[in-house]
Amino acid sequence: MAYVPGVALLAALAVGCSAGSDGSATDADSKPGGPTVTTAPPGKYRTLPAPCRAVPSSTLKDLLPGVAELPRQQQEKALRGSPTITYDTDRKVGCSWKADAPDSSRNLSIDFERVVSYDPLVSDDDRARSLYVKKENAAELPGSSTPGTAPEKGAPTGTGGGEKGQEKETGKAGDGTGSANPSPSASAGTSSGTPGTPGGDEDLRPRVVDGLGDAAFLDDLLTRAGSTAQHRTVSVVFRTSNVIVTVRYGEQPALVTKVPDSKELQDKAQALARKLAEVISE
Repeated sequence: MAYVPGVALLAALAVGCSAGSDGSATDADSKPGGPTVTTAPPGKYRTLPAPCRAVPSSTLKDLLPGVAELPRQQQEKALRGSPTITYDTDRKVGCSWKADAPDSSRNLSIDFERVVSYDPLVSDDDRARSLYVKKENAAELPGSSTPGTAPEKGAPTGTGGGEKGQEKETGKAGDGTGSANPSPSASAGTSSGTPGTPGGDEDLRPRVVDGLGDAAFLDDLLTRAGSTAQHRTVSVVFRTSNVIVTVRYGEQPALVTKVPDSKELQDKAQALARKLAEVISE
C-alpha cells in the first residue's frame, strides 16, 4: 500500500469539494426560464422651456392691453414677467404677468410641470396621466363628457358641477346666471344667447378640449368679493407626454356692473395654450 502524506490527502479532498461546489452554483445560476424585470420607458421630455420667454411680446401685448399704454421702461418690465419661485426648476417652472388699463385689469400666468416617475414599473407618461386626471376631476366639469370628445385613453373624466363655494360658471357662461348669487347687472357687456342650447352661439361651459396635447380641459370661474367688480379666470390645462401645462388668464373690469366676457378670455387662453404646446415640441 502506497503511503500518502497527510498534507497531500487534505489538499486532494479540498480540490474535490471545491469542484463540486462550483458545479452546483453554476448549475443553479444557469437555470432557464427565470423571471425578467422590464423597466418602464422614460418620458419624452427631459427639460422645460424658459417660461418668461415662452410667450412672444406681440402675444403678451394682445393679452394685456394695458401694457401698450405704459412708458417704455415700464412696458419692458411688464413684458418680462415675474418668474414663479420653485425649488426644482428642472421639474417645475412658471411665469406671471399683470397689466392695468383704464377699463379693466388683466392677469396671465403659465406653469410647466415635468413629471418623473420614480417607480421603475410606472412610466413617466403614466404618472403624468394620473396627475392630469386628478386635476380634471378637481375642476368638476359639468357632465362626464362633451359630445364630440372622448376621455384620454380610457382615463376617467371629472363629473359634477359643484360651485366650490364660489360663482362657478356651469350654465350661461358670460351672463353670470350660473353663479350662486346672480345679479341684475350680470348680463352687461357679455356674449348674447345661451351657450349650449338652441339659439345660443356656442357652449362656453367648462369642458374637455379637443386637439390640444394628449388631453386637455378648460375651466371658467366667475367670482365676486363683496361689492367689488366680478373677476373671471379661464384656465386651460393640457398634458403632452410627461409634461403638464396650465394657462390661467383673468380679467377684472373697473366697473362693478360689468362682467368679463367668457368667449374672449376662453378664445385667447386656448390660442396661447396651443402656442405653448408647439414651444414644448420644438
